[in-house]
Amino acid sequence: MSITVEVKAQLIKDYATKENDTGSPEVQVAILSSRIATLTEHFKGHKKDNHSRRGLLMMVAQRRKLLDYLKSKDESRYQSLITRLSLRR
Repeated sequence: MSITVEVKAQLIKDYATKENDTGSPEVQVAILSSRIATLTEHFKGHKKDNHSRRGLLMMVAQRRKLLDYLKSKDESRYQSLITRLSLRR
């Protein structure tokens, strides 16, 4: 249910603000969004997997916190990120 190393490396490369950037909010939100999408697909076939559903809800909450932080620090970076990831907000 996790993302592969190659997918994670590609996300880091695409959303990094500088070289070797793995901690910026953009990268963290992109990785969380990928994991959330993977888990959402998992739940289409495993409707009663409540243990993983709890993890999904925690990831969604973490992504929301990171997006709120980014919005408070730099509105333009926030707007560009949600359009690139096509998130509703």
